[in-house]
Amino acid sequence: MIAVKNTGLCIVVLLVLQFLWLGSSHAQSTGSPKFDYEVSKQESIYWSEGEQVPEGYTIDRSLLNYTQALCSGFDRTLAGLAPTDRWLDIGAGKGQAILDYYAEGYDQSHPEGRERRGKKAQAVAISIEDRRTPAWQRSAESLGVNQIQYFLNKRLREYSVKELGKFQLITDVIGGFSYTVNLSLFVEQVLGFLELNGSFYAVLQDVHSEEGSNQPYYAKAPFLTEITNADGSEVKVCSWLKKIACAEVTCEFKSGWKPPVEAFHIRKVCNDVKVPVLLPMHYESGTPPERRFQLKN
Repeated sequence: MIAVKNTGLCIVVLLVLQFLWLGSSHAQSTGSPKFDYEVSKQESIYWSEGEQVPEGYTIDRSLLNYTQALCSGFDRTLAGLAPTDRWLDIGAGKGQAILDYYAEGYDQSHPEGRERRGKKAQAVAISIEDRRTPAWQRSAESLGVNQIQYFLNKRLREYSVKELGKFQLITDVIGGFSYTVNLSLFVEQVLGFLELNGSFYAVLQDVHSEEGSNQPYYAKAPFLTEITNADGSEVKVCSWLKKIACAEVTCEFKSGWKPPVEAFHIRKVCNDVKVPVLLPMHYESGTPPERRFQLKN
């Protein structure tokens, strides 16, 4: 599997940037030519079509892709959802993963818990662009009102709990978690949409893993997402996530991917969530972008 600098998972990448403002960095500052260039370049990727679509821009990720990329418990969590539960997929593209969940083959391949699932959980897809297909429209009509929903033209920060509701399961496979410039605020908002004891499954590519044995995938380049303390010392993404109050975090490094990925499972264990604040220090557009953050004291 061939990888190109700043291209996403070869099997699945949906470009979703949840916030468009960038913090100051080495040669960057709000309103500077560099800032404007990176923002406009990133924005143009989202709306690209046909031959203009860059390598790595994939909008038809399957549920199998999710199962392979996310933490090992994801498949079991999804299969265990009851009809009264709700699933939010951030950066859903065509919503193929949701369609696969509702397909007849899903119950055949997941016999355990089939009776509990009943008609399956309600599923909500979020995407900046409208990527719905005739297959989505047919499924939405056949499944009944609001069984599957598709929200578009807004970023996660623009939705309220009143508008979207709360969810037992939230997923993000190279969506806002990989693209937002304000990572701590994004995670805080995700956990705000999560029910108590609910699960957030996400993945980042080319990061320094919890065990720390991997090197940056791209030659002479940093990891795509990096965090440091004020003194410049490293804070691994997994370590930062484990500092979140009211969250139980599991990290799973998958070296077989090109670039390698680290998958994260965050379970909300109480309601007094506090996410350690990260200051955006560097942003370079890409699929996904190169980002650096500093942990605020």
